[in-house]
Amino acid sequence: MKDLTKDLFNSCVMQLDEYIMFALKEKTARLKPELTARNRAPISLAMGAPTAQPPEFAINRLKELLGEADIHTYSTPKGEPYFRNAVSQRMKNRFGVDIDPDKEVFSLIGSKEGIANLVRSLVNPCSDKFARDIILVPDPGYASYAEFIKCSGGLAYPIPLTAQNDYKPDMEEVLANLVKDGCSAEKVKAMIINYPNNPLGAVTTKEYVKSVVDFCKKYGILLISDAAYSDLYFDESVKPFSVFEIEGAKDIAVEFFSFSKPYALTGWRVGWVCGNAEVVARFGKAKSTIDNGIFKALQIACADVLNSKEGDDYIARENQGYKRKQTLMVKGFKELGWEIDETKVPPATFYLWLPIPPRYDSAFKFCEEVLEKSGVVIVPGNAFGSCGEGFFRLSYVCSEAQLQTVIDRMKEDGFYYCN
Repeated sequence: MKDLTKDLFNSCVMQLDEYIMFALKEKTARLKPELTARNRAPISLAMGAPTAQPPEFAINRLKELLGEADIHTYSTPKGEPYFRNAVSQRMKNRFGVDIDPDKEVFSLIGSKEGIANLVRSLVNPCSDKFARDIILVPDPGYASYAEFIKCSGGLAYPIPLTAQNDYKPDMEEVLANLVKDGCSAEKVKAMIINYPNNPLGAVTTKEYVKSVVDFCKKYGILLISDAAYSDLYFDESVKPFSVFEIEGAKDIAVEFFSFSKPYALTGWRVGWVCGNAEVVARFGKAKSTIDNGIFKALQIACADVLNSKEGDDYIARENQGYKRKQTLMVKGFKELGWEIDETKVPPATFYLWLPIPPRYDSAFKFCEEVLEKSGVVIVPGNAFGSCGEGFFRLSYVCSEAQLQTVIDRMKEDGFYYCN
């Protein structure tokens, strides 16, 4: 019998691997009975998803709305005016930038969906690797970026983010390497930046982003800024900023935002894209063929929390909690022998990016052993790109008690940096 899926699905889709987080979740579920029997019930530090309750203000507002007339009818892919107006006000309040709610904002069923659909709209599918449209992506970077591009028939070309380049790579050098690798600079359609960064937690400077804006203008490249973590920070001196704080950025950029990380509303699937009016409009035409917009009650609840004191207080309180958890984990891993320069610990996100012990030659092998022996789920760095080999990422979103248990188990099970 012939392989039905092979005959049905296009070659791009057939190349896709299962998303790393879901693969880890499935493996953890298989091991759970055995681990629990050994007093090593799984503790996941893998998923970049807050575990706290969302703002009570937003939950109560949603409850109030569920009985309203017409609330359960179709919305619009663009987003209701009250949602887009709230986004515009938030961009002004938080970043001091002016965004036109009618022409420069579009609602999203989560920023992940939005970036995937923008990529699909940009790339002309091609089977010849060296003739494909190219999107430049961070390496290490959010694992789905490259998969979005691969699935669309394009080529994801890596932008190396390393300690050596201070996570601020020279884009002219990246472009020169791309040409050396046999690709055409003229096929570069877009570039994705992500600060604060997943998985590194790295932040950047306005000076660097200005150089990126200038680079994209020079070569006619669309700049896609993924700002999902812009509200997760611990130090006002390095407060994350919007790309639109850079003069002229709106000429070539769009920026994506999510309610998932700052408000722990991961399951609500609400976000927005804003920026260049022509790009937003063309993106909107494609989106209008795909969905009918976000549930209106969610739009209202999210719009109301976005510029509220309750919402801002929630973010500040959660950030204080993440900072405490970061301190706990840094202390614990230093006790385990990791040499961590506390002046270089990321001042944003809820991630730690650490080297694997030198006795391991594979990040995957180290993470596999930690899971199978200690029941602790962490992510191998090469899941985020080739530059991630030799590192692992952990997400400190669970309780402080669970985080301390992680450190205690690793000590008991011999997972020291050097031993």
